[in-house]
Amino acid sequence: MPSSVMPTSIPPQSGGHPSPAAVSTVGLRKSYGDKTVLDGIDLRIPAGSVFALLGPNGAGKTTAVKILSTLITADGGQAQVAGHDIATSPDGVRAAIGVTGQFSAVDGLITGEENMLLMADLHHLSRREGRRVAAELLERFDLTDAAKKPASTYSGGMKRRLDLAMTLVGDPRIIFLDEPTTGLDPRSRHNMWQIIRQLVSDGVTVFLTTQYLEEADELADRIAVLNDGKIAAEGTAKELKRLIPGGHVRLRFTDPAAYRSAASALGEVTRDDESLTLQIPSDGSQRELRTILDRLDTAAIEADELTVHTPDLDDVFFALTGNTDQPNKPNQPKETVR
Repeated sequence: MPSSVMPTSIPPQSGGHPSPAAVSTVGLRKSYGDKTVLDGIDLRIPAGSVFALLGPNGAGKTTAVKILSTLITADGGQAQVAGHDIATSPDGVRAAIGVTGQFSAVDGLITGEENMLLMADLHHLSRREGRRVAAELLERFDLTDAAKKPASTYSGGMKRRLDLAMTLVGDPRIIFLDEPTTGLDPRSRHNMWQIIRQLVSDGVTVFLTTQYLEEADELADRIAVLNDGKIAAEGTAKELKRLIPGGHVRLRFTDPAAYRSAASALGEVTRDDESLTLQIPSDGSQRELRTILDRLDTAAIEADELTVHTPDLDDVFFALTGNTDQPNKPNQPKETVR
């Protein structure tokens, strides 16, 4: 890990009493043989929020979800989910949560409606109530037209929506989504984002693990980066991006004289005489941009192009994990042309 980026947790900003924690852990540990997967992680996730856990493959994201959903036991530490201790009250935890993983629990041999009714039976709903809940959720997830078709005929996005609809049959207040959009096309991924936002607006807490950095940036109220079994950093997307140096403004000129004058007027710049570009360290704030533009105006200099580069979650991920594998993120420009 670079020396400029130290493990840190940025406390939530709150003007009053903190929101009750839907999920909290203290010193959570898990090892498999001589490999430590979770090395004492502390988390506090407010109710009615989206929390994203990022990390390289094998970092322990799925292990954390399995422990918190009582599928496996921790080796040490404490955790509470929906006010229930995962060790002493696992039934209370299970009654309050839903879990949807990257590997669908949908049975492809039966119809979408039958999958829903099976979940209703597992939750001990009456036949009448089960049919009502199933019909409402199938409509909510735009699956009514396909309800009578075998789930094996569904597209990947439809199966993922059905899987989440099945999870909601029990009306959970906390949902663990373990890489829920892996393998989906961009349209299906965006549809899933809309569903997640709607769930949170209804008061549901979402614990999200994802390999898509854009997904965490779009959805999460707070993000934690897991690396080598520890939380390397935690905060809002904006706070995490501020941890990483390297933001700058780049000016490009076509007139060599204007380029030289700008270099003299701006002072601390990195020059590229071949491309006639200047790079000025900046956090991209409006105040700093105004200062740069005011200096150019005072010297009667006009740049042909101005671009702003601010660190994104890619930069945060690489700096905190030292990971050289490209995370799954659609190609997007890091620079905004002004």
